[in-house]
Amino acid sequence: MSNANGSRRRYMLVSDFDQTLSFNDSGLVLSELLGTSGFEEKVAGLARINLVQQGGELAYLLLHDPEYRRVRREDLREAGKRIRLKHNLGRLVDILDHGIEGYQFSFFVVSAAPEEIVQAALAGIIPPDQIYGTRFQYDEATGEIQSILGVSAGYGKVAALAQIQARLQVGFDHVVYVGDGSSDVHVMLHVNRLDGYSIAVSENKYLAPIARRTILSEDSLSVLVPILEDIVGWEEPLRIRSLFERHGLQIQEWDKVRTDFLTIRESPLAASA
Repeated sequence: MSNANGSRRRYMLVSDFDQTLSFNDSGLVLSELLGTSGFEEKVAGLARINLVQQGGELAYLLLHDPEYRRVRREDLREAGKRIRLKHNLGRLVDILDHGIEGYQFSFFVVSAAPEEIVQAALAGIIPPDQIYGTRFQYDEATGEIQSILGVSAGYGKVAALAQIQARLQVGFDHVVYVGDGSSDVHVMLHVNRLDGYSIAVSENKYLAPIARRTILSEDSLSVLVPILEDIVGWEEPLRIRSLFERHGLQIQEWDKVRTDFLTIRESPLAASA
């Protein structure tokens, strides 16, 4: 609830971009634009030799791979315009900002994807100054990428999170992080250790056990459920459903399940018996 002077509890919600707010990886969309194949194989190869931090593979290819060296700033922006976002992202941002009585969640995006791609994809939804992505130095004459100024991958996400926290002047117990993949492990561990709140939006085997909650949906609004339950303290599902209905939406299916992952093999002792 609001205080007597009308103030609200202020939180920051920081989200990954690729496959957290979107359906496809930015690198795949850019590769389709360029007519280039083999992106996933190249990423897998970089991951096998641990040459770059997880999530930073596209930045590496843009700087070093001959097929991606021809990319210019306008190509990144065009790729961003082609990215398919998860449903109702704009509504999520609005509800978090002023749709929950007594609370305000400022929405930021921290992604290893090139900043131009993310900004173009989220134009009109999230201001550019609330997006922290990979930044490049460009050759003024040719437009070619010269160097990487910063990559928000791995521990780079932790650094970006600290910048946002300092900017908003909120404690870590008022930090929410949303992610989907292995590149989010470092930042989620960091957030959890300092009493923040983490949400996984995939069943990634490294991420789901770390996150405070895992929620699977093609709709961005799904992350409201754990926030309303665990941070705002709404225990009644009916109250949560009512908030969605006030915004012209209905929760059609809501299944709470616990998933166990098992691998079972024949015991060597049993085989030799």
